[in-house]
Amino acid sequence: LNIPIFQGGAVNSRTREAAAKRDAELSALDNARRNSALNARQAYLGVVSGLAQVRALEAALVSGLSSLESNRLGYEVGVRINIDVLNAENQVYVTRRDLAKARLDTLLAQLKLKAAVGALGEADLEQINALLEVR
Repeated sequence: LNIPIFQGGAVNSRTREAAAKRDAELSALDNARRNSALNARQAYLGVVSGLAQVRALEAALVSGLSSLESNRLGYEVGVRINIDVLNAENQVYVTRRDLAKARLDTLLAQLKLKAAVGALGEADLEQINALLEVR
């Protein structure tokens, strides 16, 4: 009968190795949880910020269009010069570009938020595709 009670520290070594691996995996799990929460928080803030930016740019666009119309009227009457109208037109186009970019960024942030919380589905992507189609 041969019962190995002590094998030169091999049993102790494997026990310590298993405990160290368990600790490493627990640390990796904790790190993944923190990263997931951080990504969800950043995506949520991106959505909130994007929506506020879209509302502000929509108001700026209304204001820019009003300014453009008043500059055109002033040009026709002779109070404004051509460069004023061109500057107002440029501002309207810059605002439209910024508004389109803000809308796109907000849509992407919404997708990132849904992905971060595990709620992203094919239907979400189809809705975004429908919004992006050229009419």
